[in-house]
Amino acid sequence: MTKRLIYAGAVVFLLAVVLFFMFANPTHAKPLPYTGVVIAGGEFYHPTPGKTAVYGQNYSYPTNDEIDYFARKGMNIIRVPFLWETLQPFPNQPLRQDEVDRLKEVVSAAKSRKMVVLLDPHNYARYYGKVVGGPEVSISSFADFWGRLAPNFARDDNVWFGLVNEPHDMPTEQWLQAANAAIAAIRAAGAKNRILVPGNSWTGAFSWSATWYGTPNSAVMVGVRDLLNNSIFEVHQYLDSDGSGTHTEVVSPTVGSERLKDFTQWCRANHQRAFLGEFAAANSDQGHAAIENMIDYMEKNQDVWVGFAWWAAGSRWGDYMFSIEPANGQDKAQMAWLIPHLQPTGHK
Repeated sequence: MTKRLIYAGAVVFLLAVVLFFMFANPTHAKPLPYTGVVIAGGEFYHPTPGKTAVYGQNYSYPTNDEIDYFARKGMNIIRVPFLWETLQPFPNQPLRQDEVDRLKEVVSAAKSRKMVVLLDPHNYARYYGKVVGGPEVSISSFADFWGRLAPNFARDDNVWFGLVNEPHDMPTEQWLQAANAAIAAIRAAGAKNRILVPGNSWTGAFSWSATWYGTPNSAVMVGVRDLLNNSIFEVHQYLDSDGSGTHTEVVSPTVGSERLKDFTQWCRANHQRAFLGEFAAANSDQGHAAIENMIDYMEKNQDVWVGFAWWAAGSRWGDYMFSIEPANGQDKAQMAWLIPHLQPTGHK
């Protein structure tokens, strides 16, 4: 009898311990399939017609050491910004092969570490500052650029094409026309790569259905056409009061999930997938809580969300509040926030 009581007591005790840790330390949902970072640097200059920028001085791309560092942490995708003008200084003309080769070197380094590269013309739907689809820059010129770039990576599933960074201050209908022209050019070039399509208004998730910038993305971007049906939407979302990512404050611990909710529902209703191409918070308890809330929400809605890229890393940031570039061999605080949510590559 005594042994039975002891055994029963032990079982109850162990059950209580299990329940305590389940509720006191809830486990995360499984990580999203693609988890990584934007390694900035290729967009760090303002292009001027007739003036050639100098690699390593005006702009730079991820180094092998940087790629290796983030791979070891468990990241398996890097978004790589560059400028359209760097690759194609004159519209509708051949790309500079030396610049294409630089991007190929980044892709090769990332692939050796089992990472995906998201190529990102960081141009805001502009060319030398002029809006795509306006009187100075035709939509056909934008499509021409992608028709020339795509064949260089057409046989590589580890390369994704982000059409352009954050279109804004243009009619949403105009941006849709440009996006569809670029997608058609990519497919006509024989490239089957995944394409990431941003929306208008800096592609903010929280403004997807807003009308202050014109016809909302939610009404227009359902018109994206891809013959291979291998396109998904890329949105960006910051957590400060205006969603710009220029302030240190974070609105609330739940602002992340709140700002993703309507867009997530729109994607689900329209059978679309999504990638969070930029998000971040400065180092604070509230920032940590909000990022945790945001990623948890995406992990629980994996029928929509395929992954994320933190903004940002890269050696040119200095003491930028969002940077997770290690300094003096030390991790930034926000890296510890991300590690439980990373999708390991298998690279060691």
